[in-house]
Amino acid sequence: MQRKELPIAAQGSQSEALAVHFRATRALTEALVAPLSDADASIQSMEDASPAKWHLAHTTWFWETFLLREHAPGYALHDERWPFLFNSYYEAEGARIARGARGMLSRPTLDEVLAWRAHVSAAMEPLLGDPALGPLIALGIAHEEQHIELLITDIKHALFQNPLGPPMWPAAGKGEAAAATPAAACPAWHAHPGGIALVGHSGEGFAFDNEGPRHRVLLEPFALAGQLVTNGEWAEFIADGGYANARLWLADGWGWVQREGIRAPLYWREDGAQFTHQGWQARDPHAPVTHISHFEADAFATWAGARLPTEFEWEAIARGQDGASAVPAHDPAGGNQLDGAGPVLPTGAPGLFGDCWQFTRSAYLPYPGFRVADGAVGEYNGKFMSGQVVLRGASCATVRGHSRCSYRNFFYPHQRWQFTGLRLAKDA
Repeated sequence: MQRKELPIAAQGSQSEALAVHFRATRALTEALVAPLSDADASIQSMEDASPAKWHLAHTTWFWETFLLREHAPGYALHDERWPFLFNSYYEAEGARIARGARGMLSRPTLDEVLAWRAHVSAAMEPLLGDPALGPLIALGIAHEEQHIELLITDIKHALFQNPLGPPMWPAAGKGEAAAATPAAACPAWHAHPGGIALVGHSGEGFAFDNEGPRHRVLLEPFALAGQLVTNGEWAEFIADGGYANARLWLADGWGWVQREGIRAPLYWREDGAQFTHQGWQARDPHAPVTHISHFEADAFATWAGARLPTEFEWEAIARGQDGASAVPAHDPAGGNQLDGAGPVLPTGAPGLFGDCWQFTRSAYLPYPGFRVADGAVGEYNGKFMSGQVVLRGASCATVRGHSRCSYRNFFYPHQRWQFTGLRLAKDA
């Protein structure tokens, strides 16, 4: 994250905008858990996912630990026992509860966590106008926006475990569901002539440390698909024996398919239904396929006679498109869409942002010249640069404006509980 010196008037307007963004983001997190009971908010369905209550608390711990404790004179921790419960992976902040045990935290209660959030949000108010703290506040907002998306996907996975298939939000009535965009609305392929391209964050506005430094890469001529792969196309892959053909799969992927008995994307049922935040719904064959792993995405691309793009190819096409113009389900900057919330569903919108995170074939590695930041915040991204793959874009669960063309999301190749999909590429 980089900060430029601004005139005093500009600093004031920037601080005011940051304060508005802070309040809206905090309110959005809380509004999303409004439909949940204490039991709903406390369960943990797998180690990759965290309880909704833990997300509420961890994001509050972040503000208390990195802003209030360090920069609010006289501030005392709300409860000195809670940092052990709600630290995620910051070694510099000491011992913490095991990740897989977060679902055992029946106490503090949901109401107690919400009261803590209100206390911390109020204590933050005097700091919001300090330009010197702007970069750290921007990081805290981006961090909470990431946890908003995780909260949405984690509770979906938790509710999926219930044989009743309970909805988080009411199902849309007839005519209310978003329709998938016809294929004609997007070009078949975005062609690129290749050459030397500048990639990485330009230095204007907020960015995570893993988005830079900006540097040059050489691209061979290629094309990127204008549309995401759809549910209907994925059904053809299944019908053609895609999950049973070892020749299509990477060795680790084939081992995963066999070991886990994978035969379809997560949340699919053989009767044509898929699990959503509105419970079980009929799959739209025209909507983008989601909740697939990198292994599955790579196998499909091979089956289709194409390949996954590199992250730099994706970014080269995305430059000129504004990630902030994507319209996911929730928007803290332009009016919270929280009256009943949902549907959180990909619809096949044009452009590269806003439906699902798109797998690339690029390993998540540091850029040339990358340096880990000093202090505990240096643990945010750098130490995860091993064994993971890069995804680009944004999903229907991403807060609007959170992503940008240089944004690098990353997951392990087998993970698929996020809104992950794919966009094919080919050599020109």
